[in-house]
Amino acid sequence: MKTGYLIATLFTASLVLPGMTAADDQSHLEQVDILFKLTRMEQKINDSVDSVAQLQLRQNPDLDAEKRAQLMAFLERHIGWKAVRGDLYEMYMQTFTEEELKTINDFYITTTGQKVIVIVPQLVQERNRLAMQRLQQNIGELQAIMSADQPHQ
Repeated sequence: MKTGYLIATLFTASLVLPGMTAADDQSHLEQVDILFKLTRMEQKINDSVDSVAQLQLRQNPDLDAEKRAQLMAFLERHIGWKAVRGDLYEMYMQTFTEEELKTINDFYITTTGQKVIVIVPQLVQERNRLAMQRLQQNIGELQAIMSADQPHQ
């Protein structure tokens, strides 16, 4: 009697659990989607593509219109939103649990959270500029360290 009940329970669980997992995956995916909307991920990826394109165009100013179009198509194909979207969703789903994403989203939806989304990238740029400025101010010391005789091994 107990064996029959156990088999019936396991059979029912095998039918129900895959559906629950799919539903859980869907709600997890939805939390990533919310995060990407709150953080403007698609726009950030598009901006990144534009930055890479501008860098390439500055390095190759004589490119004709056809080559420029080919460059943009190449960048969109390999690093554009449509190209990386699936990988980014997977990365975030593997990195953050659904509950963690809910907590992150609860913060980012606030005024302070939106400020963080806008201001932190600016602060990172400023930090990088400051680091480069300090390195340039002390380039002589760095060059002395780098040119010092290395002990022979």
